[in-house]
Amino acid sequence: MIGRLRGMLVEKISPEILIECAGVGYEVTMPMTSIYALPELEQQATIYTHFVVREDAQLLYGFANKVERKLFRLLIKVNGVGPKLALAILSNMSADQFVSCVRHDDISAIVKIPGVGKKTAERLLIEMRDRLKDWQAQQIHLVSDDGVIPEQLSAEMSPETTFVNDNKGDAINALVSLGYKQLQADKAVKAVYNRGMSSEDIIRDALKSMV
Repeated sequence: MIGRLRGMLVEKISPEILIECAGVGYEVTMPMTSIYALPELEQQATIYTHFVVREDAQLLYGFANKVERKLFRLLIKVNGVGPKLALAILSNMSADQFVSCVRHDDISAIVKIPGVGKKTAERLLIEMRDRLKDWQAQQIHLVSDDGVIPEQLSAEMSPETTFVNDNKGDAINALVSLGYKQLQADKAVKAVYNRGMSSEDIIRDALKSMV
C-alpha cells in the first residue's frame, strides 16, 4: 500500500498530477480541493494517497491532507459510490461542507454534484450519518506531521500563475472528467474565464458557478 508521497511536483493537468519521488514519477488523480492546495510546479509537495488495484488497472488517488483521504475512504464504502464519484464530491465541496450537508440533511446541495442523483444522495445521507458521528474527534486525530490541523491546509490555495494557451481546454477536460457534460463544462468555463487565469482558477470558479 502506498500511503504517502513526498517529492517534486512535475505536472498539474487537473485532475491528475505527476510527482517525482526518488527518480520515479507517480501519476496521481486528485480532487480539485486538493489540487488547489498544492505548491507551484518544480517545488516539493507531500500528498497522502489511496491505492486501488483492479483487474484492468492500478490507480493512485491523492489528497492534500489525511482528512480528505479519510472522507474519501468513507465515501467509497457507500453502496453505489466508487472512487470517481467520491472524487467528484470532494472536488465540488470541502470535507467540512460535505459533513455539514450530512448533518443538516441538505440533499439539495448534494444532488447538484455531477453523477449524484436523488437516490444516491439519499443513500449518502443515510449511510454517512453514522460514520460521521465522531468526525470532530477523527479530525483531531488526523493532525498532519507539522502539527497543523489538515483543514487549515486545504484552505490555502496555491494555483499556478503562469498562463498557457490551453488552460481553458484543460479546465473543460477536468470538469468533464469529474462527471459534467461537455456542453455544461464548456458553458461554465466560458462564463468565468478571463485571460491570464490558470486552469486551477478557471476550474475553481466554474465549480462555484455550477454548485
